[in-house]
Amino acid sequence: MEFKDAMAQRHSVRAFSDTPVSDELLTELLTTASSAPSWSNTQPYQIAVAKGAVLEDLRKTLPPMFDQLVTLARGSKFQQLKAKLTNDGVPDGDFRPVTNYPKDLQPRRNATGQKLYELLGIERGDKLGRHQQMRENFSFFNAPVALFIFVHEGLDVYSPLDAGIFLQSLMLAATDAGLATCAQGALAIWRSPLEKHFHIPGHYKLLCGLSLGYEADETINTFSPGRAPLEELLIKEK
Repeated sequence: MEFKDAMAQRHSVRAFSDTPVSDELLTELLTTASSAPSWSNTQPYQIAVAKGAVLEDLRKTLPPMFDQLVTLARGSKFQQLKAKLTNDGVPDGDFRPVTNYPKDLQPRRNATGQKLYELLGIERGDKLGRHQQMRENFSFFNAPVALFIFVHEGLDVYSPLDAGIFLQSLMLAATDAGLATCAQGALAIWRSPLEKHFHIPGHYKLLCGLSLGYEADETINTFSPGRAPLEELLIKEK
């Protein structure tokens, strides 16, 4: 596939088919992505690959945790304090999820969410519908593979920068191979379920997750949010 075609065809897929991804193909994709540039060639990231029984355990564990988190967020301050003291459903990820977007970026976020829910026929006031759609993140949209990206704490912002370059490389390699992906910041809310399955170095912090597999023929996968025009991204000369 030509590079421009891979860039144009890559999109966030939110419904995957049951078709498995072979270990050989997965290794090939990761090997290709690992050639991405990084700060002084340090490659300050590590990847946990969940599939099979490990993935199914996470698929069962995470959605109820999300339900509990939403209930907690809507509860009283006493309930929230009690949950924090008992670690009952409270996020234990390494980075705080973004809840308040900057005013200049909020319009883009709103437009994307509005278009997606309109495509799915979910009304603005349909809290249950929105909850169920968000919940799909934690079952990996039925993907047969989930990857979790961890970044070294010692390189400050440059670890996430390099991890982002790696992720883009991986997503484009997957597109070129006929696979689909969805990068998910939501999968970084909880670290503890991953500690159960992987030997994660303490100085590596959970940045995000990525669902990977073959795209299902579903309406949601036709969603295209578009991008800001180039002139909005360019800084003008004085």
